[in-house]
Amino acid sequence: MIISVGIIAFFLCVALLLGVIASRGKDMSLEQWSVGGRGFGSIFIFLLMAGEIYTTSAFLGISGWMYGKGGAAFYNIMMLNYVIAYWLTPKIWGYGKKHKLLSQSDFFEKAYKSKALGMLVAVVGLAALIPYLIIQLKGLGIIVSEASYGAIDPKITIWIGTIAMIVYVMVSGIHGSAWTAVIKDFLILGVVLFLGIYLPFHYYGGIQPMWEAIEVANPGFLSLPDSGLSASWYVSTMMLTSLGFYMWPHTFVATFSAKSGNALRKNAIMLPIYALFILFVLFAGAAAILQVPNLSGGNVDLALFKISTQTFNPVIVGFIGAAGLLTAIVPGSLILMSAATLFAKNILKPLRPQTTDQQIGIIARYTVPVVALIALYFTFSGGGAITLLFLMGYGLVTQFAPAVVFSFFKKNPFTVQGVFAGIIVGVAIVGWQAATGTNLSKLFPSWPSYLQDINIGFLALGVNIFVSLTVSAFTRKGIVMNDESSNESAVESIS
Repeated sequence: MIISVGIIAFFLCVALLLGVIASRGKDMSLEQWSVGGRGFGSIFIFLLMAGEIYTTSAFLGISGWMYGKGGAAFYNIMMLNYVIAYWLTPKIWGYGKKHKLLSQSDFFEKAYKSKALGMLVAVVGLAALIPYLIIQLKGLGIIVSEASYGAIDPKITIWIGTIAMIVYVMVSGIHGSAWTAVIKDFLILGVVLFLGIYLPFHYYGGIQPMWEAIEVANPGFLSLPDSGLSASWYVSTMMLTSLGFYMWPHTFVATFSAKSGNALRKNAIMLPIYALFILFVLFAGAAAILQVPNLSGGNVDLALFKISTQTFNPVIVGFIGAAGLLTAIVPGSLILMSAATLFAKNILKPLRPQTTDQQIGIIARYTVPVVALIALYFTFSGGGAITLLFLMGYGLVTQFAPAVVFSFFKKNPFTVQGVFAGIIVGVAIVGWQAATGTNLSKLFPSWPSYLQDINIGFLALGVNIFVSLTVSAFTRKGIVMNDESSNESAVESIS
């Protein structure tokens, strides 16, 4: 136990050290702090984006879903988001560079010429980022507690990890996240490959025998059911997460940090290969199904560590715990930075226009611990499985996708009023579902199951588009008559 905790503590100290020294020799203006002075090449962009693949929701949530849900967990092997990224992210980068944008809300404010829309996007973005940060903190507590064989209270771990994130985010911003991602990605890749290969062979004699043993013990467990997590749920959830992958405020901003659009295209080409290693996380979760039985509810997130602690010695468990720790700290630091920037630049400054850019930079840094404390409160008081929190956040941020995509059309079919109405309606549907737990089968019991099972976040996206187009149709004439230039598309602005 002492050995495993020592290894985890060592990697935490290394991450903190790298995060702090990353700011050396740099004038940490708000632009440098939040988007790295727009100077990151292909390697750093790859590491930052790869950090979004292997978060605690991947390390614990995906293995937990494999353990608890079976075949439905394979929705995580998605590649459509990278096809979208190849086309979309260079355009976002080009528009951001041209107009010196520092946040996702800046993009909406500039593309649709509306500070009110920018504030709405900032508020929704913050509402989505807090659950995502909670995921990282919950995962952090689970990982170190399990890796210490229960000797360390998860709350203590969460406090220590959060303080480390706060320190290097305030000092180095996105530079700290990028340098910490270097060690994190090498470590997580090695751990994932090791677990995904060793556990099936150790317990079952191979990957195919593992699937066969699970099928014998739980017939049909690895297939999609006819209702519930069915094929229509699978497809709609995969579409939702693919469209929303680059709509998270911190991922969106990471595109601004690139040196060129070509760096983002290379990133979109390489990331699918890296993402395929998620399969090995699924293999590890599957190996635990018969070896660590009777986990239920939120405890399914413990599956990977339960089988690891009963299989390996403390040294190996320590390295697994260290990899898991970094999957929480790297994306958590990006989330903290993005949330703080959104609040300072896109909520506070519109309310206090006299605030200077230098003051906004200072406020953003000192907002970091405030956001962290809010997330800590909900982490300690809330529950729910990691993947359920993750999907709720996706349902919120995906509501931004139509407005972003259509802003690059030569003739944008959306007006600012349409975008505003669409986002509000879409977010309201997702928020209502999250608060009540209601699904389509309860609302429309007479519908066929393939319609009832559609992910409600994806349904909200459809309603969002319909409302946006309808309101835009009624407001477009007034816009054209009053100011034809106000509906200029982002692509026209770039050109």
